[in-house]
Amino acid sequence: MSATTTTFAARLFTRTRTGGPQDDRGPELLEHVLGWTLVVLLAVLVTRAGLM
Repeated sequence: MSATTTTFAARLFTRTRTGGPQDDRGPELLEHVLGWTLVVLLAVLVTRAGLM
């Protein structure tokens, strides 16, 4: 193998981390609870305002 093919092969097997959703392992339970709380709050406000 030449130096060029070695470098190319090394690039194929090493992946750059881009910071995508797989890297984000935050508090998933807290996010779900806050999300549903927001949905319920919005539903209460819409109902109280007489829009529904």
